[in-house]
Amino acid sequence: MYWLSVVPHIAKPCRFTIGQRIDDRFLDLIELSYTTYFSAKESKNENIGKCIFVLDKLKYLISVAWEGQLISNKHFEELAAKLEEAGKMLGGWKKSLTNLQKKNRTL
Repeated sequence: MYWLSVVPHIAKPCRFTIGQRIDDRFLDLIELSYTTYFSAKESKNENIGKCIFVLDKLKYLISVAWEGQLISNKHFEELAAKLEEAGKMLGGWKKSLTNLQKKNRTL
């Protein structure tokens, strides 16, 4: 995970505040996506929405860390690109579920 290579470059006081909050959001996202994968079909769409919300919070916290000059431009660009890719994957997953529901409807 790329974030783990960024953490040592954050100043210690910030590492244990906003850095820890970002760590927690990454773990929340991993846990929620795992739960979503194995959840019932009826709740997958809602859970993916929760995953997307956690990802948006994560993007916000990382941009706050960058604006506060806690992480470098290079690290921010790498993280932003990886989070954007994760967002596309979650969006595609959600879209595939909604398209599946449309295909299975009865007339």
